[in-house]
Amino acid sequence: MSEEIRNQEAAENVENNETVEATETVESAVTEESNGAVEEVVAGNEEEITNQEDLEIMTLKKGDTVKGIIVKIEDNQAYVSIGYKYDGVIPIRELSSVQLDNAAAAVEVGQEVECKVVSINDNKESLVLSKRAVDSEKSWEDLEKYFASQEAFEVTVADVVKGGLVADVGARGFIPASMVERHFVEDFSDYKGRTLRVKVKELDRENSKVILSAKEVLEEEFEANKLKIMAELTEGQIIEGTVQRLTQFGAFVDVGGVDGLVHVSEIAWNHVEKPSDVVSEGDVVRVKVLKVDPEKGKISLSIKAAAPGPWDSAAGQINIGDVVTGEVKRLVNFGAFVELLPGVEGLVHISQISHKHIGTPHEVLKEGQEVQVKVLDFNPSEKRVSLSIKETEEAPAPSARPERSNNSSRDRGPKEVLNNPNVSLSNEGLSFTLAERFGDKLDKFKGNN
Repeated sequence: MSEEIRNQEAAENVENNETVEATETVESAVTEESNGAVEEVVAGNEEEITNQEDLEIMTLKKGDTVKGIIVKIEDNQAYVSIGYKYDGVIPIRELSSVQLDNAAAAVEVGQEVECKVVSINDNKESLVLSKRAVDSEKSWEDLEKYFASQEAFEVTVADVVKGGLVADVGARGFIPASMVERHFVEDFSDYKGRTLRVKVKELDRENSKVILSAKEVLEEEFEANKLKIMAELTEGQIIEGTVQRLTQFGAFVDVGGVDGLVHVSEIAWNHVEKPSDVVSEGDVVRVKVLKVDPEKGKISLSIKAAAPGPWDSAAGQINIGDVVTGEVKRLVNFGAFVELLPGVEGLVHISQISHKHIGTPHEVLKEGQEVQVKVLDFNPSEKRVSLSIKETEEAPAPSARPERSNNSSRDRGPKEVLNNPNVSLSNEGLSFTLAERFGDKLDKFKGNN
């Protein structure tokens, strides 16, 4: 084969190869384009299927329970996005089981809520929801558990009504006025919005009745704290307390959350008619612990014992023989108690009141009267002072007795003679009569001896 022929065949082979490569490239491009088109179609179909699935999931009917997010709040309603083609509305009456002033009192924007479909109308794009219905169903289960276990839980006071407080516990919870605090409360106007710990006292699901008590929780907490405080107190200890309330028989003082009684006799060293004469509610006082009785839950306190006693300073002010002015505080059958210094009283015995004989101190003295007394004896350690009023007064001069006349017997009239033979008023007659009656018997007695 000639050189020319070989070159021509080679050129044809190259052309054929290029044609094949070009054909393969075109076919590859077509294939890629076809695949892309197919992928777009598939993706479109998947999106269509997903949208159809979404539409199927969000098919709603009355009574369905849905979850959503609060997106807008107005005074009397709240808007909820639940992923439906339009937002749902919760009227204010369906937000809570208690009466609300505005919707913002129950929910806030961004809050997730669970609601029940009350009504739906796609033609009018109206979707009414109820949060209250779902909350109520869930709350009754919780309330029954709390009632059975008597466990305490927190509630927020939603409203103040006649006779007590109202709280939203999924249902309308009522706290009677007598079950709010341990003490009497006259005005509950500032309780709205407060958080209280309560227990379920009464539950009636059929009649939607829920009675709660905050007082019982406070009582339990108080008793637990009381035992703790009482365990820390010791007799003789001096502490500070606050006067909580006053009665005729004493003052109740709060010592760390527990009330102790200061009897009226332990309020001051001097005599106290009523506690309000010395202390007032709210006063901070120093008290001494006299007795702690955990079994009876009683603490006895003393204000006067925590302060220096008047007898401590009286030693330098009162001396035997002093004549001082005092006030008659009390009169008794055997004498009078006279106050020399505040809280220091001495006794004037009835025999030391007057130079003349008296039957009772009331004959010459009266309570509140100022008198001069002399100190006969003073013993501060035993808190005893003996006093005398008559020692401060000059004794009256003795009255003169009439002189006896020597002729007094002569002036007497003749003796009256009694005509009774058995009675003799003279010694002689009496002697004679006795000898006459017993003489013979005496003789016989002597003869026998």
